[in-house]
Amino acid sequence: MSGNKVNLILLALVLCLVLAVVPVVAKGPSRVAGNSKMGHLYLVEKNPADPNWPAVAGGAWGKMTYRTTAPKFRFVFNSHALVPGQDYTLIYYPDKEGNPWPRADIICLGSDRADEEGNVHIKKVVDTGDLPNPETDINEGAKIWLVLSDDIDCDEEMIFGWNPTEYLFEYDLIMFDSTLD
Repeated sequence: MSGNKVNLILLALVLCLVLAVVPVVAKGPSRVAGNSKMGHLYLVEKNPADPNWPAVAGGAWGKMTYRTTAPKFRFVFNSHALVPGQDYTLIYYPDKEGNPWPRADIICLGSDRADEEGNVHIKKVVDTGDLPNPETDINEGAKIWLVLSDDIDCDEEMIFGWNPTEYLFEYDLIMFDSTLD
């Protein structure tokens, strides 16, 4: 095969990879817009086999719109391309010193079963206190994950299962200021 053909094939492969990532990037960054009291967080399917945990091109994803300041954490979350019929739970996952397992002190934010098209919709108001919780979390922001409902116990505030290829992880950390004092 000539050098030009090899170069064209390599260029075509690179373009395919770039085009596969564009939909996730085009959804926009997770952030608070200007002086708005509304935040936007994207959750994405990630590749845990890679040490950098990159987003999976064309993978499942979700978007949370939430109030950044309120008495209780008020949000709407929609996700897409999940496993139809699977039960999912949205959680706040506090990171702790030493990374103990199983992880206690999670907060279950809401649950839903993926519809026939793999979509999940969760709309809730939850008394979480500040996020992140400065008593239990070592991060400067809160991690929000969508996990398999079978991997957690919301009554015990614990995640004990670990199936990261089936989860959606935060694209960025968030902050929430509870005005309940």
